[in-house]
Amino acid sequence: MASSLTKDSVSPGTPGSEKTFFGHPRGLATLFMTEMWERFSYYGMRALLPLYLVAPGGLALSAGTATAIYSVYLSLVYLLTMPGGWFGDRVWGPRKTVAVAGAVIMLGHLTLALPSSGTFYAGLGLVAIGSGLLKANISTMVGQLYKGPDDPRRDGGFTIFYMGINLGAFFAPLIIGTIGESVNWHLGFALAAVGMGLGVIQFLLGSRHLAAHSSVVPKPLSAEEKSSTLRKAALWAGIAVVAYAVVGFSGNYTLNWVLVPLTLLGVIIPVLVLVRIKRDRDLDQAEQSKMSAYIWFFVAAAVFWMIYDQGGSTLSIFANSSADNSVFGWDFPVSWYQSVNPVLIMALAPVFAWFWLALNRRGKEPSTIVKFGSGLVLVGASFFLFLAPLSIAEGGHKAAAMWLVAIYFTQTVGELLLSPVGLSVTTKMAPAKYASQMMGVWFLAVTAGDATTGLLSIAGVDLNKTGIVALEASLAVIAGIAVWMYRNKVKSLMGDVR
Repeated sequence: MASSLTKDSVSPGTPGSEKTFFGHPRGLATLFMTEMWERFSYYGMRALLPLYLVAPGGLALSAGTATAIYSVYLSLVYLLTMPGGWFGDRVWGPRKTVAVAGAVIMLGHLTLALPSSGTFYAGLGLVAIGSGLLKANISTMVGQLYKGPDDPRRDGGFTIFYMGINLGAFFAPLIIGTIGESVNWHLGFALAAVGMGLGVIQFLLGSRHLAAHSSVVPKPLSAEEKSSTLRKAALWAGIAVVAYAVVGFSGNYTLNWVLVPLTLLGVIIPVLVLVRIKRDRDLDQAEQSKMSAYIWFFVAAAVFWMIYDQGGSTLSIFANSSADNSVFGWDFPVSWYQSVNPVLIMALAPVFAWFWLALNRRGKEPSTIVKFGSGLVLVGASFFLFLAPLSIAEGGHKAAAMWLVAIYFTQTVGELLLSPVGLSVTTKMAPAKYASQMMGVWFLAVTAGDATTGLLSIAGVDLNKTGIVALEASLAVIAGIAVWMYRNKVKSLMGDVR
């Protein structure tokens, strides 16, 4: 597939310069396809997860508990991108880390496919670990394909990469979701494992097109550092084992003994990481200034993802119980709603990429901070729109499917303003010392947002009530306006990055 989409390079000297992928380095095709299959497995399983958790034939949990588990799982996936980036920087290098990560993810999906509730959470844990190892490093390798932050193709390259994510995400609910809902839940999880297996094979075959330094460990651990790291890891693992053994043998163990610590870590760790980087004396003045600006982007992204990721939990559970999931009298699986966002992105991402380039040539492209503010306002507007189907359901009627489609459409436009640009600006503003780790920091914004949703669910807040939905919507809109009002201050902190 990738070779049929290449043509002669017009800009020799870049990685894979003998061919280009839509005018970009040839290695982008390899990373595009790897991410597509990984997202196929991930989003297929994710589309099934909340439905399986509440289904009588699944784990038959309450909607609140299901939302908490879903949110904590997503939070953990993105929380682990930080140590995943660290592994890429200090232990294996990005290329090897991605290969190992794919194998771990495949094993996790196979564990989920086992017809035993006892192995279910272990499977989720393996998928989370593998995803954390993969995400930061594969995005870093995309950045390595270009000549530097000033390469004019860079933003467009990340947008094309983002389309790979959504191509896999589009087909996953239609295939994995349908099989899981209509045939067997665990067979759906098994199909996710097949998808990840194909992704690993494709990555290994196409890795020769990647930048040579993607296989280099930027800052290898010394023997002393390795020993210290292993001792600390063993200490914390031992403390956790003893603590949970005491709780378990005392008969006091409940699921919240896992959910609550993980959600708190999802809020606390992102803050601690930002503080640690900001206070690092090895950063020069320009890097310190860029990190100050980056905190604005981080907070904006956290608020955005707090609402956006409820499309797979709050909205999905609402659709399962309170929506008329049919079009022209034809019923469709609830998991299919999760294909709406990726198909819209595939349709709109090229338009956005062309539009930004056209405005850039005229010197009129909006700044990154303006794009972020607009994305926040739109995700807030999507939840104001959610109030309509909630009111219909509270009146005893089924809400039309198109209400949910409209919500996903609004969120998608906001996502295209914020997410691809956020990936790109992270690589541009990353201090040299933190390379892959900074991509992990970007994903910690998702962790913070999802952990907040998890905490609300654990606290018993019903996220399908009009009051809390209106409150979240108002928070996003106010945050977007605040970002826009302080745009000039943030621009000055960004220095030469635009």
